[in-house]
Amino acid sequence: MCNAILIICTANICRSPLGERLLRHHLPHKTIDSAGMVARSGRSADPDIKRVANRHKVSLDGHQSRQFTAALSTQYDLILVMEKEHLKHIAHIAPEARSKSMLLGYWFNQMEIPDPWHQSDEAFNHVFQLINQSCQAWVSKLAS
Repeated sequence: MCNAILIICTANICRSPLGERLLRHHLPHKTIDSAGMVARSGRSADPDIKRVANRHKVSLDGHQSRQFTAALSTQYDLILVMEKEHLKHIAHIAPEARSKSMLLGYWFNQMEIPDPWHQSDEAFNHVFQLINQSCQAWVSKLAS
């Protein structure tokens, strides 16, 4: 059973907080959190992703970034990442977590979701759509 899900990106300030909030909205009975592979703990979500999320009625208020660790990985049944590189980092940091780690874009031909940080508003909008579609696919799979 998959009751606890961790969403991972690089710094835990753009993609993973958005994925966390979208999945929480659709799967309120599950524990859903986020972390970053190279996160500085305590940072809020990036203002650009907050602005795009707000346009879609998704709040990232109160988000505080945190670092992925082997100890953290033991608290989750499923770990969803944005890039294949993140899977490599997980295998290095927490080898036992590799078997429960997958791309968030897995159901879309194992799609990677690019980092929009310091890019255009268009890039942030595109990433929002990719994360939203990927989360919808996971919601469908986890609900069945």
